[in-house]
Amino acid sequence: MKAKRISWKEIKRQKFLVICTVCFVIYGIIFYYIPLGGWIMAFQNYKSRDGFFGSEFVGLAKFKFLFSDSTFLRVIRNTLAMGVLNLVSTFFMAILFAILLNEVRLAIGKKFVQTVSYLPHFLSWIIVTGILHDALSSSGIVNELLIKCGILSGPINFFAHKGYFWPIVAFANVWKETGWNAIVYLAAITSIDPSLYEAATIDGAGRWAKIKNITLPGIKPTIMILLIMNIGNVLNAGFEVQYLLGNGLVKSVADTIDIYTLTWGVGQNDYSLGTAAGIFKSVVAIILIVAANQFAKKSGESRLF
Repeated sequence: MKAKRISWKEIKRQKFLVICTVCFVIYGIIFYYIPLGGWIMAFQNYKSRDGFFGSEFVGLAKFKFLFSDSTFLRVIRNTLAMGVLNLVSTFFMAILFAILLNEVRLAIGKKFVQTVSYLPHFLSWIIVTGILHDALSSSGIVNELLIKCGILSGPINFFAHKGYFWPIVAFANVWKETGWNAIVYLAAITSIDPSLYEAATIDGAGRWAKIKNITLPGIKPTIMILLIMNIGNVLNAGFEVQYLLGNGLVKSVADTIDIYTLTWGVGQNDYSLGTAAGIFKSVVAIILIVAANQFAKKSGESRLF
């Protein structure tokens, strides 16, 4: 089958769409591709006064320093651990919440719960971390409830124990993003043919059987596409929440690659090292997306490309 040739007449008829497309392409080139030229700093001993062309070229020296630096290896561990924990918790909680919300029969109650659930998405991390600090403080509501229930004999400082930090970050992401992330799955559920549920009801299927045999298979393509995209963001474990909740007592488990980049790139004026760390994160993200996409392709599942 031959591809349809686009005539000038067709282009003129769709000129508004063409103009919009050109504008977005130009925007992408200016703000997404041209800045990639700054990656050259990772291969230089970049100095602001010398610029790109006057700075000394050092090759892969900055990358060698990164992977010989125990601090960077530690922040990779922290970033990967929190990224995987955030992916598992937020991803599956969004699916579970969407399915449970879809099972609510009272329309008013369903809309109310959905609206309340995605409001935290619009709160800044400053507000979210402030709420967490108040709730988890020694005199906060969490300690009071645990003490009254007899679980604790006295208040504890959650932000002074390294073992609590990663779960706190995961909980913060779940609370803030679950309702918002569930919107996509709710939209996918509404696209499922209602006659399938009617036929299942006639056959005597209960709610769990409908979820297992109709809802989950119906939203499976959406789940796979979003899972592939989210796998690429594993190293985007966050910056604000770790930076705001972290302190000297939990610094060894709180620092991420983004915080490391800020510390060296801005704090120490070593822009080359900060850029090298950013390139590492970008390359890993690309590799993860391509690998996940190829795995989905070989498994016969929905994929990005």
